[in-house]
Amino acid sequence: MTKHLRPLFLASLLLPLAMSTPALAAPQSPGALSAKVDQALKTNKLPADALSLALVPLDAPGAPTLYNADVSVNPASTMKLVTTFAALELLGPTYQWKTEFYTDGTLSGGILNGNLYLKGGGDPKLNMEKLWLLMRDLRANGVHQITGDLVLDRSYFKMPTSLPAFDDDGGDESAPFLVSPDSLLVNLKALRFIARNDSGRLVVSAEPPIASIRIDNQLKALPGDKCGSDVRYNPVTQADGSVSVVVSGGLASGCSSQTYLSLLDHPTYTAGAVRAIWSELGGSIQGRDRQAPVPANAKLLARAFSPDLAEVIRDINKYSNNTMAQQLFLSIGAQFRTDADADDGKAAQRVVRQWLARKGLVSPHLVMENGSGLSRAERVSAREMAALLQAGWRSPYAAEYMSSLPLVGMDGTMRKRLKRTALVGEGHIETGTLNTVRAIAGYTRDQEGHTYAVVAVVNDPRPWGARQVLDQILLDTWN
Repeated sequence: MTKHLRPLFLASLLLPLAMSTPALAAPQSPGALSAKVDQALKTNKLPADALSLALVPLDAPGAPTLYNADVSVNPASTMKLVTTFAALELLGPTYQWKTEFYTDGTLSGGILNGNLYLKGGGDPKLNMEKLWLLMRDLRANGVHQITGDLVLDRSYFKMPTSLPAFDDDGGDESAPFLVSPDSLLVNLKALRFIARNDSGRLVVSAEPPIASIRIDNQLKALPGDKCGSDVRYNPVTQADGSVSVVVSGGLASGCSSQTYLSLLDHPTYTAGAVRAIWSELGGSIQGRDRQAPVPANAKLLARAFSPDLAEVIRDINKYSNNTMAQQLFLSIGAQFRTDADADDGKAAQRVVRQWLARKGLVSPHLVMENGSGLSRAERVSAREMAALLQAGWRSPYAAEYMSSLPLVGMDGTMRKRLKRTALVGEGHIETGTLNTVRAIAGYTRDQEGHTYAVVAVVNDPRPWGARQVLDQILLDTWN
């Protein structure tokens, strides 16, 4: 236990014992924070009761440091630590998702007389490269022309009937981090727009080149050669369902600019991407786009597998990917769904709670909505999250779990934090940010090489400057 963070109040029970009982001890009165953490709170005009903290030595003597640790808080993206650890133990580190092409027709001389079905399996990482390789396999298997329809099977997930609106983006529905989950999620539904000034020739392109995305290029050439960011993208939905993107602003010669937008619904994006790739491969699809389950007698044409789950959770945790986390949460539900479950979200909530109970982790404050932390409803206490991290430390998959978290000062969402301190590379820390939340959770070390589970969450209407408080907690632990 560090000398700087030793509170006046110490729990009478060790954290694992407290978490294994049906009820937690009575809520604590706040203990003493270090002078530097206390000053950071005051400097940033944050009340002391806005902070919840649990710091637990994992391989060193000493009792946990607890401060407001039994308060129910919104953990923001640190909730991903619950989802990814549960997935590792429930699905296994080598779990893979599959995506498949089927047909109900016959293939002769390169012509598929029938429909082409694309069946999604909930893959969180079905990017454009993977889709291209799958379609290249389809082409290598002799398919060239398709006389029937392109049919999307999005039935793998039993989706919740409604997903709560989220407005931290200021109302921008095209924000990539707000993309909803889907059984047939392709490339996170992202469109990459690239604007270039090639010696006075102003060019704007979109990738993938989906037919329903039209570009209205109104860029102007700027004098000089100093590159800046003066390119604006304004999407306008047309009566026929297509989207016209007005690109305005200016670029100097030799400069470029790019941005990512999510402008289409899942089936429109997926069908458009499939058709674009198939056309580039020299193929054609004569029929229309529609949605339906794959018929029971359909024949498999090609199949692609995702990377192992252990690799997927690195993307989820290091870069705090909300959509992939929700895909993973629903995948847990789909794997263990029963007839009594209203949807895969409800199934995942049930299964995760049962898994926690089997591990002796009773978490009365835990509320999971979508498993990503992109939620107003999700809750946990610092003590409960720290107990989960302790269990992760003891898990057979501890190495996979810890290595999925951002390295302090080196990568992911911690890449730019604490870069000029001795903590670089000494901690694996998940971050969380909402309009009213700043949080960190993970594993950090002291200068003697001891490892701690750390959870620190600030919930406040004005949490600006809370990052300084959270970083100071990590620095105090090191010292």
